[in-house]
Amino acid sequence: MPQKPVHEQEQDEEQQSVPQTIQENTQEVIEGAQQEVQAAQAPWYLTLKRGRLLLVLYALQLALFGILAWWVHSNPVLPIDVTITREFQENQAPWLKYIMIAVSYPGNVPLISLGLVVLAGVILWLVRLRLEAIILVALSAFSSLLNGLLKIIVARPRPTGRLVDILQAASGLSFPSGHVMAYLAFWGFLFSLCIILFKGKSWWRITLLIVSALFVVLVGPSRIYLGDHWASDVLGAYLIGGVLLGVALWLYLMLRERGVLSRKEN
Repeated sequence: MPQKPVHEQEQDEEQQSVPQTIQENTQEVIEGAQQEVQAAQAPWYLTLKRGRLLLVLYALQLALFGILAWWVHSNPVLPIDVTITREFQENQAPWLKYIMIAVSYPGNVPLISLGLVVLAGVILWLVRLRLEAIILVALSAFSSLLNGLLKIIVARPRPTGRLVDILQAASGLSFPSGHVMAYLAFWGFLFSLCIILFKGKSWWRITLLIVSALFVVLVGPSRIYLGDHWASDVLGAYLIGGVLLGVALWLYLMLRERGVLSRKEN
């Protein structure tokens, strides 16, 4: 069988080496990320202490949510809600409107919301935070289901153009806000991980803390400003979303302490 010319053999070798080079570079990036995450992790006793403190704060919110849900079910339109929305909407500056729309936008597009959850889950899995990845995905899914159930139970209509300006129309029921619950489940869990699991001033830790905190804090006002929800819808979502986040953190800490899908640190 005749041999290939030397230049063709070299081309074949180069083509074969390209996938191998890509695989090696990818593996180096993943290993580097794993080492950086491992180095940033706080001691286990400190992690547990921080986490339990957060759980106590989250648990106090459950009773308040129950009272609020009963109240808005009995009184779908509250004068204080109308007043708050009108105060929010007094400032019609374009820059403010664009910011409020941008904050809410990821929650308006299911593909983006789902994509963020999947992407974060994959990244956590690749850096060997597998328990964290599973809980993040499960928490986001359960939060969505719980929100739908609560809306059916409370059955509160959304704000109407007769009472306030509707800058961005939304369908469905109003209490509690689905955006707020979803953002708390996703961004709130990532923020909590940065607080209780990692230490130091790594650029990625600081960036994630700022971004996640901004989304959690601003999503509530954005829903009111756009006329999609009443203030009490937003408050209820923060309350029940905080409780759900607290339960997820308690479960996470319990499983991690037992070494499920992770190595317990000394």
